[in-house]
Amino acid sequence: MGHGGDAIEELTADHREVHELFDRIEAVPPGDSERRRLLDELTIELVRHAVAEEQHLYPAVRKHVPHGDGLANKEIDDHIRVEQLLKDLEGMEADDPDFIHLFVKLRTEVRAHVQVEEGDLFVQLRAACGPELLDLLGQEIRLAKETARTRLHPGAARSPTASKVLSPGLGLVDRVRDFITGRGK
Repeated sequence: MGHGGDAIEELTADHREVHELFDRIEAVPPGDSERRRLLDELTIELVRHAVAEEQHLYPAVRKHVPHGDGLANKEIDDHIRVEQLLKDLEGMEADDPDFIHLFVKLRTEVRAHVQVEEGDLFVQLRAACGPELLDLLGQEIRLAKETARTRLHPGAARSPTASKVLSPGLGLVDRVRDFITGRGK
């Protein structure tokens, strides 16, 4: 959940966790119910990560990075595509013939998104912001992930302000549901 360090270190550590979850899912035999459990864990991590980026990272990119609006908009479009793939996988059993096809599309989309963030967006953000600002941003991102929703809410507001207001409430409800159902353990 929280790794410490500045915003770029925090989000890069999240990326590594997500890559590890993809590898763990791929290592499980097709049709095994463990794939479903790991996919739920992956969904939780991706949703919390996306909420934190949309609340804190992308507004900072818009404010501090030249042409930041275009960069942030492209990244949010990536999030929308990833969330749609997660939604498509949400009700699917691990033995469904379409599971692996959608899973591969999801993995490809996420890896491309991470490559752009780490290879371009993070580089530009580090050049535009001082270490103090990146440290503060890292703290904000960690706090956002602690209260963020853990489930897909397709109608949830995407603006940073609306997300900051609504996400903690949705997050609380999601975490209660996760606890009751054992999801993400």
